[in-house]
Amino acid sequence: MDSPSRSGVFDSKTDNRVERFAESISFDARLYPQDIRGSIAHARMLAAQGMITTEEADQIEQTLLEIGRELAAGQLPLRIELEDIHMHIEQALIDRLGDVGRKLHTARSRNDQVSTDVRLWVREALDRVDAGLVELQRAFLGRCDRDADVVLPAYTHLQRAQPVLAPHYWLAYIEKYQRDRERVADCRRRVNRCSLGVAAVAGTSLPIDRRMTAAALGFDTITANSLDTSSDRDFVLESAFVLAMIASHLSGWAEEWILWSTVEFGFLKLPHAFCTGSSIMPQKVNPDTLELTRGKSARVMGNLQTLMLLVKNLPLAYNRDLQEDKPPLFDSFDTIEAALNVAAPLVAGAELRRESIASRLELGYLDATTLMEYLILRGMPQRRAHHLVGAIVGEAMRRELPLAELPLEVLQQHAPELDEGVRQVLGAANAVAAFRSEGSTSPERVAEQVSLWKTRLVTEAGA
Repeated sequence: MDSPSRSGVFDSKTDNRVERFAESISFDARLYPQDIRGSIAHARMLAAQGMITTEEADQIEQTLLEIGRELAAGQLPLRIELEDIHMHIEQALIDRLGDVGRKLHTARSRNDQVSTDVRLWVREALDRVDAGLVELQRAFLGRCDRDADVVLPAYTHLQRAQPVLAPHYWLAYIEKYQRDRERVADCRRRVNRCSLGVAAVAGTSLPIDRRMTAAALGFDTITANSLDTSSDRDFVLESAFVLAMIASHLSGWAEEWILWSTVEFGFLKLPHAFCTGSSIMPQKVNPDTLELTRGKSARVMGNLQTLMLLVKNLPLAYNRDLQEDKPPLFDSFDTIEAALNVAAPLVAGAELRRESIASRLELGYLDATTLMEYLILRGMPQRRAHHLVGAIVGEAMRRELPLAELPLEVLQQHAPELDEGVRQVLGAANAVAAFRSEGSTSPERVAEQVSLWKTRLVTEAGA
């Protein structure tokens, strides 16, 4: 039979080529739990408003739950002539309840129905992403005590810059993922507005109670304008943007750890359970999980672009183009959830190559800036100290020595005011100990931040 969405105005059945072209059941079937939940809430509201009886609402609810169980078990055939999951569920309801099933769509359009289903799905998906980010934060935090005594070179322009404690690196990623979590929470607030009841575009003349439905579905409030609601996919685009930012942070971390795991860096041993080998080179331990994390981030960013182009020229209100919002949306969430699922155990299972790091730590003159600041504290203007330390580094490079091994008389040739006290800030470990500003790699500041994050993440776990 033809789709229930076609009224008596049509004088012919839908061409089967159009059915194949227009179907979305191949990708929106995953919305069935949300559609059933929304439909039950809608039926209960209709009963409360006297548009169907309580007995009819009970029949509808029990039958919808039965249909949901069949969909979960793969027992309800999916047919392209029914277009989407919404029509499949409604047709199954009508097949079983007849006119009682036909009453469910009272004061409802597929426009507000789809919007509500997607909002429910996105809300749940955002919560899963947030949970995944928390697990990744905890994995990095768990490394902080393990690696508390390790000093690493920090880089700018991929050149060695200054020394930092390893926990300072881990805290940096915790901060990035916290901003991601804040964006998730902020996005969720705008997602969590109920579309049901705006009907197709203008609302309805029937005496519905939109706020009752919204409360039953756990929404904070209802959308305010029927015309806007029919066309609004801002919440889809915003979710895609949030996921693209997470993808960017995951990709940057993956790139860094790919570099760190090379022989050239020698900083990191990756857990072999998250690596693969070569079909021809038996010695290879390839960081494929990290490479795929980096590679899959491109899909998530591309999906955002797809969605922005999808809506950029659409007039008010609903247009069928909006059916195409789901494949990129679902793919972005699936990709990020999959990446987070492997990221946390990979972070927890990696090991810093302490001996390798320590053996090359004094390369690159990581203590040069601290020496400059030592001179500034003794009254030397910054620009003069900057130039002078550059000259000292040049001398050390010619002698192929680290700054800490330069004889005092050589240092005094450039800065006569220096004495043996300068040794307190030379060498990577001493340079780290000299830091003091808030947010710095000072051991005290790092310990404070580790303690704060332990409290914060433990408190959230108990909430």
